[in-house]
Amino acid sequence: MSLRREGRDEAEVSRDAVVLRGIQAMGRHGVLDFEREAAQPFEVDVEISLDLAPAAESDDLANTVDYGAVVQAVVSAVEAKSFGLIEALAGAIAADLLDQTRAEEVTVEVRKMRPPVQAHLASAGVRISRRRS
Repeated sequence: MSLRREGRDEAEVSRDAVVLRGIQAMGRHGVLDFEREAAQPFEVDVEISLDLAPAAESDDLANTVDYGAVVQAVVSAVEAKSFGLIEALAGAIAADLLDQTRAEEVTVEVRKMRPPVQAHLASAGVRISRRRS
């Protein structure tokens, strides 16, 4: 039995996705000086949309996304780069994932776990989606 989706418009994005939740890393991102001086905790969720029928049919890693490599790319972006805005961090992660995977679309959510505000706030975050052009 074939699991391929027949008759799909090539421009249509699959509803299939590899989903990674709660990737944790320490980074130096923020508009305030002290946010860039000492690393602070960030949490990232990633949803990578692509047709998973070939992987489901073949049971072959080459037909999907290696989530270990995705986690490493996310951690590297958080730890090695520095941005004023978490929007820019999320955009950089999305661009990296589109470059490094077969993704049709990626959604990236970045949460700053200790935002510098004068109230109790569990996290501050952004969610962006980018599609292969």
